[in-house]
Amino acid sequence: MRLNDTSAYQEMMINSKMLEVPRGTYQRELNIHRVRKIAAAFDIRLLNPPKVSYRNGRYYVFDGQHTIAALKLLNGGKDLMIRCHVYRGLSESEEALLFAQQTGVSAKLTPGARMRALIYGGDLEAMAFLKATESVGLRLDYSQRRGKYRIACIGTAFEEFKRVGPDCYKEALSIIVDAWHGDPESLRSETVQGVVRFVELYHGEYDPRRLVSRLHHADPLTIYREGRAMGVNLAGYKKYLYQVYALYNGGSKKNVLPMKF
Repeated sequence: MRLNDTSAYQEMMINSKMLEVPRGTYQRELNIHRVRKIAAAFDIRLLNPPKVSYRNGRYYVFDGQHTIAALKLLNGGKDLMIRCHVYRGLSESEEALLFAQQTGVSAKLTPGARMRALIYGGDLEAMAFLKATESVGLRLDYSQRRGKYRIACIGTAFEEFKRVGPDCYKEALSIIVDAWHGDPESLRSETVQGVVRFVELYHGEYDPRRLVSRLHHADPLTIYREGRAMGVNLAGYKKYLYQVYALYNGGSKKNVLPMKF
């Protein structure tokens, strides 16, 4: 079966006690609030059968763990027979990639959950993103709770990585790390995007040491707060790019960079 061919399955009735959820690898944690919500609005006509991979004699759920938990809740917490779509011949990496690509009625994956699954599944672009991020002393925070030296804005960071490539991405993140030493407030999505866009736009023109020094002497929340305060004067990322640009130029009249955006 091809990875993008999800039509080749066998419909089977399986006892819920035999269904395993690989939360230790690529699956997300069970959200009990979502389970209760599904149970409260349950309609058998709208049931989406869980997707299961039969591998090494065991049934692994890669889509539908909340549906299974809701059905058990409605059954008084007892195991029951559940109609599943069973796929054979998948490796664990392929399961992870299918989990990351799931669409439709499934609860939307957070960028962190999706990235974790892509990396576990061996997605080359995601793995390159992980390597580039770790090379500058940062870690991906899949739970997206923010912490020192942790990238929680995974969706934004990954989009910037794909857009500018690893070299520019690493250069920008190195600037942030050198300036603020992993302060969680310096790793907000607005700051990451603003610095990446600045480095891209002024590559070969700006002085990295000056940029690090200017940022270091500013509150790491400055880019976020001042950008938000600009309202509609500049659209989207340009509000945060402008903050980096303004901090870099400061009050100096020497070696001032021209405004190009």
